[in-house]
Amino acid sequence: RFAWDSEKDIENQDKHGVSFAEAQYAFADSRRVIAEDLSHSGREKRYYCFGKVGGGILTVRFTYRGGVIRIFGAGYWRKGKAIYEHENTV
Repeated sequence: RFAWDSEKDIENQDKHGVSFAEAQYAFADSRRVIAEDLSHSGREKRYYCFGKVGGGILTVRFTYRGGVIRIFGAGYWRKGKAIYEHENTV
């Protein structure tokens, strides 16, 4: 299950051109990479999911709350693509 803040979703679409509904598909990639976001894990642990969506590698920022994946950011970022490619060529 997935959840997100609808206002944050609109902001993300305006800023990065990706909806959180689209971002869910990164988790469906069998070669996805999940990594902890060590620089932003304060009160709760935060993570990145790097997964192929369409023709690119999408980075999704998320956390787990009550057994639900809560998405709070997504975009096609070069660093995420580099991590995905590195992890899938080792």
